[in-house]
Amino acid sequence: MGDEMKAAEPQKEHEWLQKLVGEWTYESEAMMGPDQPPLKSGGTESVRPLGGLWTVGEAQGEMPGGGPATSLMTVGFDPQKGRFVGSWIGSMMTNLWVYDGELDAAGRVLSLYSEGPAMSGDGMAKYRDAIEIVSDDHRVMTAAVQGEDGSWSQFMTTHYRRKTA
Repeated sequence: MGDEMKAAEPQKEHEWLQKLVGEWTYESEAMMGPDQPPLKSGGTESVRPLGGLWTVGEAQGEMPGGGPATSLMTVGFDPQKGRFVGSWIGSMMTNLWVYDGELDAAGRVLSLYSEGPAMSGDGMAKYRDAIEIVSDDHRVMTAAVQGEDGSWSQFMTTHYRRKTA
């Protein structure tokens, strides 16, 4: 009978993702408009590995401008596609964000691309979440939206710092 399904072996890209694993605190700044001060928010994130192939991060904190927010982010690597893949969901919206991304040549910045509701409330837009590893205990995520001319406009920066015991 059974050919047992063989578990996938972690690749170097899966090993890179393990840098995200741990207990973190974060501080965000969201740009709400050209003439408005950035809105600050913060919280905590717990990232765990799933079988050495995925990371699952659950963040709890506040939305820019107030109100509680919980989000769940998964990231993995699909060797057949040669791309990073994942998802993001949040307690404040109904859109399922599906990630497709790549690591830069230096192995420091993971860019995850997705599509979601445009901020104008009209139609869909393309987004990019870029995760930069600054050190073992500090990473930065920047969120940007693509304009009609193809240029990217950054609208949020989040600093994650590893909790110390």
